[in-house]
Amino acid sequence: MTALDAVSLAIALVAVGLASLRWLRVAQREHYLPGSDSRFAWRWWRRTPLDLSLLALGVAGTAACAFVPLLAIVPAAVAGAAPLGLGFRGRTSHLDWTRRLTTLAAVLGLLEALVVVVAAIAGGLVPAVVVASALALASPAVADLALLITHPIEDALAAKYVVQATARLGRVRPVIVAVTGSYGKTTTKGYIAHLIGAERDTLASPASYNNRAGLARTVNECLGPATEVLVAEMGTYGPGEIAALCEWMTPDIAVITAIGPAHLERFKSLERTLAAKAEITGRADVTVLNVDDERLRRLAEVLEGAGKRVVRASGVHHDADVAVLAVPDGIELRIGGRRVGMAATGNSGRPTALSNAACAVAVALELHSGPESLLPRLATLPVPPNRLQRYVAEGGYTVLDDTFNSNPTGARLALGRLAGEAVQGRRVLVTPGMVELGSSQFDQNATLAEEAAGVVSDLVAVARTNRRALVAGASRAVPPAAVVLVDRLDQAVAWVREHLGPGDAVLYENDLPDHFP
Repeated sequence: MTALDAVSLAIALVAVGLASLRWLRVAQREHYLPGSDSRFAWRWWRRTPLDLSLLALGVAGTAACAFVPLLAIVPAAVAGAAPLGLGFRGRTSHLDWTRRLTTLAAVLGLLEALVVVVAAIAGGLVPAVVVASALALASPAVADLALLITHPIEDALAAKYVVQATARLGRVRPVIVAVTGSYGKTTTKGYIAHLIGAERDTLASPASYNNRAGLARTVNECLGPATEVLVAEMGTYGPGEIAALCEWMTPDIAVITAIGPAHLERFKSLERTLAAKAEITGRADVTVLNVDDERLRRLAEVLEGAGKRVVRASGVHHDADVAVLAVPDGIELRIGGRRVGMAATGNSGRPTALSNAACAVAVALELHSGPESLLPRLATLPVPPNRLQRYVAEGGYTVLDDTFNSNPTGARLALGRLAGEAVQGRRVLVTPGMVELGSSQFDQNATLAEEAAGVVSDLVAVARTNRRALVAGASRAVPPAAVVLVDRLDQAVAWVREHLGPGDAVLYENDLPDHFP
């Protein structure tokens, strides 16, 4: 053992700490799902030839440490600086030292310390240097192991809040409206609260509090003794999660807005997606389904065959149980095929997805709102933040902000809105593309770019996650769209400000946090 060996070990341990910070941030952004760090590490390391070369250099340096311990500085430098672009704190998604993250960090640190100490005891400082250097490069996998270890701990800690929420629901006894879907659930939740809020004391789960912890917190912190209706958004990453939510937050009315490829990377198939979302119907007295979606149209028949009551909602079909349809200067409400009236919204004030509004109306009717009384409120449906919000920028060009998230159906609707803008100059699409679409992701993004080429003069592709697909789609269009490549959204915004002016329009479709490559 020499002083240089000790210095080498210290260098390697610093690298372990820095790399751990980077991957703790990714774990937090990915909702602490085991396996997420390794998945993102693979995306980042293969992002560019330089990143792959740095990884190879780090691995070679780790092996060389067995002969020259001071070479630990090589894997330490790689682990500290790379993958290039994935920072410790982040620009758009900062590391937030919550209780859960602190627990995860402690378990991760103990795992790393245990491995290094065992190596030191078994073989001395030099093996400890090699192991610590390897840990710095392998920290995503070790972080995933820590996530697996802490997952049951977090479940046990959350259980007491669910017990409290269950008791509170039992005391207040609100009507529970549960909303799920691959997309459109947050918008529909807001529409429901808007339509019934004037008549009944209504609580909608805030933001995207759509899992067990978020919904328990909603009940424990926000449910008042006078609350009559609780509108709860329910999300899921796999089978069984919504069924578990409904065991203690049992819906009186269930709503499914759409089935699509969102999170297909996790679900693997749309059939599994449908089965997971359909768990929300199991205990509900009535289910509202968007029958513009073919899979939900079939589900309606299955549920009715099982003796359940179903309300079919549509933004297209006049004969649906509840239809909200586009008409000149507004939207028309039909119930059971009968025209109730029209809400004057103007074309720009019309909801992007009329089926979401139809689902919300169906819920309001189930809660005994008068059809005619809903028309004025339909005219003032709220526009959720960053969901096709329209404004005029300081440069005089029109901005359509659809950056909350993106899916193939929503992106197509947004492109249609951009095409409908009266412009004298350029139409521009700024997008990083769509994510979590599984094996269809490349094709879906290429199709988006190809369709966009028929609408826009320029496509600004942000970051590298879907760059190859977007470029391929834009190039196969006739005529092809001009493509601008940037690494970050702020660079795209700068390009727009430089090149657009009065008479132009830009659609910002989706925004990825910076833990995506």
